Amino acid sequence: MSTTGFSRRPGLAGNVIGLFELIPYWLVALTARVALAKVFYSSAQTHLLSWSTTLYLFANSYHVPLLPPTFAAYMAVTLEITMPPLLLLGLATRFAALALFGMTAVIEIFVYPMAWPTHIQWAAMMLVLMSQGAGALSLDALIARWMNRRP
Repeated sequence: MSTTGFSRRPGLAGNVIGLFELIPYWLVALTARVALAKVFYSSAQTHLLSWSTTLYLFANSYHVPLLPPTFAAYMAVTLEITMPPLLLLGLATRFAALALFGMTAVIEIFVYPMAWPTHIQWAAMMLVLMSQGAGALSLDALIARWMNRRP
């Protein structure tokens, strides 16, 4: 890509691609972080609104293998409460995305396999964050800059 933001590809398509290449990664990452945080925090709020219903669902509808239903409920809601703020702040982003990726995989495989069109969108955002990090507009980036300045 040239420094002007326009691709070396000829024509209109090349110019449009060049403009796309100007989209900063921090904006892509921030969008994914906010979207995922909203989804999972909203789910936590729903689960907490009626804890008895949540426990009932984990015992009777959500068939999470190997885990007692009450433990699975506490674990899921704990992740739904704690990971969204980390994503919003861009703190330990890769690990927060990994935790939610694991949870999404369990949901997809054992609880709602027919919801794969939604889950694959979440997974795509999580994979971007796991592979590329939180971006420049994050506490992760701030901490990395601070650590690199230390003697």
